[in-house]
Amino acid sequence: MKTGSPAAALISDVSPGPVVAFDNVSKIYGKGDAEVRALNGVNLQINAGEFVAVMGPSGSGKSTSMNIIGCLDKPTSGRYLFKGVDVSTLSSDQTAMLRRHFLGFVFQGFNLLARTTALENLELPLIYQRIDKATRRKMAMEALDVVGLLGREHHTPAELSGGQQQRVAIARAIVTNPSLLLADEPTGNLDTARGHEIMQLLTRLNKERGLTVVLVTHEEDIAAYAGRRIEFRDGKIVRETRT
Repeated sequence: MKTGSPAAALISDVSPGPVVAFDNVSKIYGKGDAEVRALNGVNLQINAGEFVAVMGPSGSGKSTSMNIIGCLDKPTSGRYLFKGVDVSTLSSDQTAMLRRHFLGFVFQGFNLLARTTALENLELPLIYQRIDKATRRKMAMEALDVVGLLGREHHTPAELSGGQQQRVAIARAIVTNPSLLLADEPTGNLDTARGHEIMQLLTRLNKERGLTVVLVTHEEDIAAYAGRRIEFRDGKIVRETRT
């Protein structure tokens, strides 16, 4: 149970249900002849502990969906509920708190701070949560252990391989014990072998820690790691499959 923020207080008190729920969500950019309907009446549920791969061609709506799930964008119409809470009812501060306490993000480009060590990169989100120095150091070291990088805590990104950098990024995403991990093309900058190592790590986090994972990918072999695949086209979900 997470406490200490307005969003946390709202979300921790709701009854069990889907982690993510889209209720007839549409997203429109532009007006008139320039209007683009990025999402068109999407209904979607993602339950706790699922590993979901989101696929589709460019412009299909998958990235817009991920941005809404990550509270980086808002629907034009319809509702997005996170653990039963309508995100549109939250203030900007509450939404920021939701991202900080409940969501972890992993990106294709790693997005690590170049001049700071792996340990310092992990401590940063904990500083934002106002966790004391000794506790955040302990939490950061534990997260590095989970991703197999103990002994590399004092290395900067330039001193790490691409696969190791992505492991640091995953450790940073999980160090706050989020309810949901969003991974946007996490293997896109890696060779095949390192990419599969990263997917094996995400699969282990999903199975052993019960972490809910939503992955965007263009690659069939990467999507195969997920237990459920959702395919977008022209702003709609056109296919769902389970493995």
